[in-house]
Amino acid sequence: MFYGHLQPIRWIITMSTMSSNSSEQSAGFVNHAFDDGSPDGNMCEKNIDTEAPAVIITQNEGEDQPERENWDNPVEFLLSCISMSVGLGNIWRFPFVAYENGGGAFLIPYLIVLVFIGRPLYFLEMILGQFSSSGSVKIWDCVPFAKGIGYGQALATWCVVTYYCVLMALAFFYLFASFQAVLPWTECDPEWATENCYSTTANLSMANLTNTSVSSAEEYFYIYVLKKIPNMDDGIGTPDWRLTLCLLLCWILVFAMLAKGVSSSGKVAYFTALFPYVVLITLLIRGCTLPGAGDGILYFITPDWEKVLTPDVWYAAVTQCFFSLSVGFGPISTFSSYNPFRHPIYRDSTIVSLADTFTSILAGVTIFSILGNLAYETNQPIENVVQGGTGLAFISYPEAISKFDAVPQLFAVLFFLMLITLAIGSASGLAGCIITILSDDLPHIPRWIVTAFVCAASFLIGLVYVTPGGQYILDLVDYFGGGFIIYIMVIAETIAVCWIYGLKQIVNDIRYMLGFGLGIYWKFTWCFLIPIALAVIFIYAMVVYEPLKTDDGEPYPPAANAAGWVLAAIAILQIPIWGALVVRKQQGNNWIQRFEASLRPAAEWGPKNPGIKRDWLEYNKQPIRFSWIPNPKWTRSCKSH
Repeated sequence: MFYGHLQPIRWIITMSTMSSNSSEQSAGFVNHAFDDGSPDGNMCEKNIDTEAPAVIITQNEGEDQPERENWDNPVEFLLSCISMSVGLGNIWRFPFVAYENGGGAFLIPYLIVLVFIGRPLYFLEMILGQFSSSGSVKIWDCVPFAKGIGYGQALATWCVVTYYCVLMALAFFYLFASFQAVLPWTECDPEWATENCYSTTANLSMANLTNTSVSSAEEYFYIYVLKKIPNMDDGIGTPDWRLTLCLLLCWILVFAMLAKGVSSSGKVAYFTALFPYVVLITLLIRGCTLPGAGDGILYFITPDWEKVLTPDVWYAAVTQCFFSLSVGFGPISTFSSYNPFRHPIYRDSTIVSLADTFTSILAGVTIFSILGNLAYETNQPIENVVQGGTGLAFISYPEAISKFDAVPQLFAVLFFLMLITLAIGSASGLAGCIITILSDDLPHIPRWIVTAFVCAASFLIGLVYVTPGGQYILDLVDYFGGGFIIYIMVIAETIAVCWIYGLKQIVNDIRYMLGFGLGIYWKFTWCFLIPIALAVIFIYAMVVYEPLKTDDGEPYPPAANAAGWVLAAIAILQIPIWGALVVRKQQGNNWIQRFEASLRPAAEWGPKNPGIKRDWLEYNKQPIRFSWIPNPKWTRSCKSH
C-alpha cells in the first residue's frame, strides 16, 4: 500500500510479550529476542506495548540530520526500484531464455531461484544501503577489508550500462524510422538488400522461399542498421554516425535525469515505471486477437520436463534473476540509501520482486502471442521465427508488428517507445550507482559535474559498440563484465556480511532499524544457501565453459577472449587490492593484528544520523543470544536498554 509524504518518525521500543501467532512471525519474522543478563540466560522480547516503559527515539526534521538527500516521496523510491528492475531483460531476454530452457518448465527453477536467492539478496542489499545511508562502496565500512567488492560491482555496473544504452540507441533508431509512411524494414530496399531478401509484408504462400532466404527485417537490422561484419579478423571498424547520434541522445537523457540526484530521477520514475505496462497490456490485447496467437502462447508455456533437472537450466535461471532484479550490481543499495532510516523496505522489496516476476511472465505471453501470429502468417514452425537477444527485439518483433492490418506505424512507435522507457529506467539506476560512489568519495565536487563526467566517459566507451563489429564486443563484455563478475561479487558479498560482519549482528541491526527480527528463512538463505548454491553453479559454468563464437560458428580471436578474461580479472582483483590497502592503514604491531582490525567495522559504520547512531551503539551493548528457530513463548520481563 502506498503512503503519504515523509513525516518525522517517532519510534517506540518497549518490552512485552507477544503471542506466538503474530503476523510478523508468519511472514518469516520473529520478535526481538535478547539475553537480559540473568544467570539462567532467560530470553526476552521487544515489542510495542503501551503499558510498558518505553525508550523513545525521535528523528526530527533539521535535528542531527546527515547531509544526504532523501526521496521527495516514498512512492518515488518504490517506482524507481521497479523502473530499474523491470527493464529490457524482462521484455526480450526472459521470453527467449524461458523458451530455450524448457518453456513453462523453466518457470519452476526460475521461481525457486527468485524465492531463495533473488528476493533474499534484494532485501539484504536494501538493508545495507538504508541502514548506513551509503552507496555500494561506503556500505563496506561494516567490513573494511571487503571494500573492493563495491568497486568490483561498480566496474561490472559500468560495463553493463555502457552497452545497455547502446540497446536504447537502437530503439531510438527504430523509433525514428517508425514515423515513415512505410516501415522501412518491411521492404527489400536495393540500397542494402541482398538477392536473398524477401519482403515481410509479401504473400509468402506465393513466394519461392529457400533455405538461404532472409526476411527484409533481418537484413535491415544487420546490414542497414548495424552494418555488421561476419567476424573480427580485420578489426571492428569505425562508429556509425547515425547510431552515434542516437547514443549521444541517450546519454543526454540519462544526464538530465540524474544531474539533480533523486529529486529529478524520482519524478521521472512515475513515467518510466508505469508507461511500459500500458503499452505491454495494449500489445497483449492486440496480440491475443491475431490468428495463431493461441499456438504461440501454448508453445511458450508448454513445459519440457526433461530440462528441469539439467544444470544449464538452473544456471540460466540464476543469471536471468540477477540480470532482471539487478542484484549484485549496486543500484539497490544506492537507491535505498536515500530512504529515511526506518522506512519499511521489507514491503517494498516484496512488491518489486513480485512486479518483476509478473512483468516477465506478462512479456512472455505478449511476445509469443505475436510470434505465434508470425509463424501462422509465414507458415513456419514457431522455433524458426524466434530469435534471441537483440534479434527478438529488433527483428522478430518489428517483423510481427509490420503484419498488423491497422496502423502498424502506431504499434511500432508504442513498442519502441516502451523499449526506450524500460531501458532509460534501468540505465539511470545503474549509472546513478556509479555517480553515487564517486560523489561519496569526492563530496567537494558538485554532483552535476560528477554526473557529466560519468555520462561523457560512458558515451565514449559506448562508441565501441556502434561499430560494425560492436555486437561481438557487446556479447564479450556482457559475458565477462556482466554475468561472470557478478557471480563472484555476490558470493563474496554474502560471505563478508554473514560470516565476517556476522549474521547475528546484521539481524540485530535489522531489529533496531525496522523493529522486528528475522526467521530462519532469511538466515539460512543468506548464510548457507546463497553462497553455496552460487559457488556450485559458478564452478559448473567454468567446467563446461566454451569460448564465445561468432555467427558462423568460429571462436572469437584469442586476443578478444584474453581481453574478456583481463576485464574479469581487473574486477575480481579489486577485492585483494583494496583489502591490502585497508590492512596497510590499520593500526597494529604486526600485519596479523592489522588484518584482524580490517575485518572489524570501521568507526564510520552505522546510521548516518548522529543521534540515531549514538542510540544504536547503546543498543549494541545489550548481549544478544542468537537463535535459528524462533521461540515465541517468552514469559519473563526484561530491562529497557
